[in-house]
Amino acid sequence: MSILLSFFTTGIPLSGMQRLALMLPLCLSIAVVYKTTRCEDIRHVPKAALGLWVTIVVGMAMVGFGLWAAFELMV
Repeated sequence: MSILLSFFTTGIPLSGMQRLALMLPLCLSIAVVYKTTRCEDIRHVPKAALGLWVTIVVGMAMVGFGLWAAFELMV
């Protein structure tokens, strides 16, 4: 039982690239759920979700780059 409990109480060390890689399936699942609730025809969901996924990932990358640039200007 203590081994099972340790899975929930100790973190897994992740590098920066691993954290970014975990962002991709999270954004994809958000895009699929959102487009599933919005599309009239279920056949349009994969294409619409893929487009939204790309938009979310690119948008987050641009925001991250902008924040990094602002931080570099202030230091």
